[in-house]
Amino acid sequence: MKKSIQVNYLEIITPNVDQVCTSYSETLQVSFSEAIAELGGARTAALNSGDTLGIRTPMHDAEEPTTRPYYLVDDIKITVSEAENSGAQVLVPPMKTSHRSQCAIVSFDSIQNGFWQV
Repeated sequence: MKKSIQVNYLEIITPNVDQVCTSYSETLQVSFSEAIAELGGARTAALNSGDTLGIRTPMHDAEEPTTRPYYLVDDIKITVSEAENSGAQVLVPPMKTSHRSQCAIVSFDSIQNGFWQV
């Protein structure tokens, strides 16, 4: 078992990005960036832990509002394979991003999780 589990990126998908960003800015006292294309147009805020919170609109009609943690992993291909072997559906296979290395998304029924390898 891993010594510690770290959420590297927490993604919130909502049709109300401005409203959620304003609320989080006031309640959590964080500042959000402008939209970042590489992250699906997410506005991001740095958290005290060093991790990132991203809030964006759905990217297509089938994408439902959700909150999705992306867990930091050492080997994304092995992790996604293990998740699939345990019954997860792979929604987005490991893919490279410009400066954030690789990410993937899996689903256990309606529960979505991401994995991030930096």
